[in-house]
Amino acid sequence: MRGNRLCTLGLLPLCALMFQLGCRNHDTVVVGSKNFTESILLGEIVAQQLERHGITVDRKLNLGGSFICHNAQIAGQLDVYVEYTGTAYTAILKMSGEKSAERIRAVVDSVYAERWNVVWAEPLGFDNTFAMLVRGEDARRLNVNSISEAIPHIPEWRLGAGYEFIERADGLGGFQAHYGVAFSSPPTELDLGLTYWALAEGRVDIIAGNSTDGQIDALDLYHLADDKGYFPPYEAVPVVRAETLERFPQIRGALRDLAGTMSETEIRRLNMLVDVEKIDVREVAAGFLRSLNESVH
Repeated sequence: MRGNRLCTLGLLPLCALMFQLGCRNHDTVVVGSKNFTESILLGEIVAQQLERHGITVDRKLNLGGSFICHNAQIAGQLDVYVEYTGTAYTAILKMSGEKSAERIRAVVDSVYAERWNVVWAEPLGFDNTFAMLVRGEDARRLNVNSISEAIPHIPEWRLGAGYEFIERADGLGGFQAHYGVAFSSPPTELDLGLTYWALAEGRVDIIAGNSTDGQIDALDLYHLADDKGYFPPYEAVPVVRAETLERFPQIRGALRDLAGTMSETEIRRLNMLVDVEKIDVREVAAGFLRSLNESVH
């Protein structure tokens, strides 16, 4: 982003989601997103891109975490959203041990198609991994650049994280085991977008954020290097129901035009426009697609 918590995260919110979506119109494509800025922004970019190709879109953005969106898609209530390969591999498919971006992509391609008839389009061009972040002033004062260098301080630090990092197989438990360290107190669970401010304001000392978040630079936060290679690749890729591609074959071309267009620098800039400069998501998405179209022509 497990036991009973998974039921709470996966089934009960899905029931509420089904009620929210109601009887869907099959003349439209339902585009969804998770509940953090980058996912909402990518959902809006995909929605506008499909509209540019003559497709009527129903937006269901800010739905919830990975399990909510995945369950909605395989239930037929959501046609397309942007997922991350590492999330699919570890959290959805419950696999582990692989660090190769190409092999992880091959696995999720194959299993999603066979198990759920869902197609992974081409990657958008960037990798958004979990990022262990500390205040820049602390990194400079303690002279820590990597997670290993921070290990002597971690038992004393207060951790802030979203529920997915706390619960997922590729999250907190695996992180502590991989680096051989433990936090001395339970993590403070926060909405992902609030963790950055909690860190900057001194309410926590280290957070699990997203490596492409625009608030990292704006709040002078420091991304500790994952020097022991714990986190897998998290390539951002649109995932689409195969049935939807059959009904709307122009989706393939629309998404192909987005492939490889977003570097980590570019998505971080777009995230900053929304989170820091407070520009409306629709305006930021439209500006990105205009510049993309201008570069092509």
